[in-house]
Amino acid sequence: MRHPLDILAIMAHPDDAELLCGGALIKSAFRGRRVGIVDLTAGEMGSQGSRRERAQEAADSAELMGVVERRCLGLPDAELENSSEARKAVASVVREFRPRVVVTHWKVGRHRDHRVASEMVRDACFLSGLKKLDAPGDPFRPQTLVYATAFREDAGPPDFVVDVTEAMERKLEALACYGTQLEGRSQLGEVYPGGDRPVVDQLRAQMAHYGSLIRVPYGEPFRVDEALEVDTLESLTVSTF
Repeated sequence: MRHPLDILAIMAHPDDAELLCGGALIKSAFRGRRVGIVDLTAGEMGSQGSRRERAQEAADSAELMGVVERRCLGLPDAELENSSEARKAVASVVREFRPRVVVTHWKVGRHRDHRVASEMVRDACFLSGLKKLDAPGDPFRPQTLVYATAFREDAGPPDFVVDVTEAMERKLEALACYGTQLEGRSQLGEVYPGGDRPVVDQLRAQMAHYGSLIRVPYGEPFRVDEALEVDTLESLTVSTF
């Protein structure tokens, strides 16, 4: 029997997980947690790289990250729809991997697939717990849905930031696997054009900004829909002054 995952990132395209929450995934994986990634599409509509090349890049990146599962659902790139069939496909993989935490895109994004994916994943995580849902697997519902909000100015201040300092260089190594997407690029996914500044430089600058919010070198920002629990007031760690 397959062991449940601790964390499952469900993202629209190969490289989205690495860009938006790769540091947090790597940090958990290297601390012994079971981490997985589901790419909803193969990214076949990207201007560079074939379906086969992108699949190999995703596999190489997953190995570097230490994730135990990576799956591509093969939904149509640039044409994602929150349809009944797509929701059942996502619910099936949620039932199979049984993650405690699911990470996906913020609710708004400049790529329509990211917006659709966010809604689809939320719906599918709920539906996967319904006994009468006509989808493979036993009913299961994750405990927490988390939105990765890096590069999204419209997301507002993050609800929490993960210190990814120890995972930052490995995150960049994992992204470097996507040579077809990164070479000569100053924009990618939710990374807006930054003049001639390479994507990797923009990424490092953004992670440094979010790290500064919790007084560490590098961080990744996240939002949730519910209040976060703090055990006691003295357990707060971020300096106010």
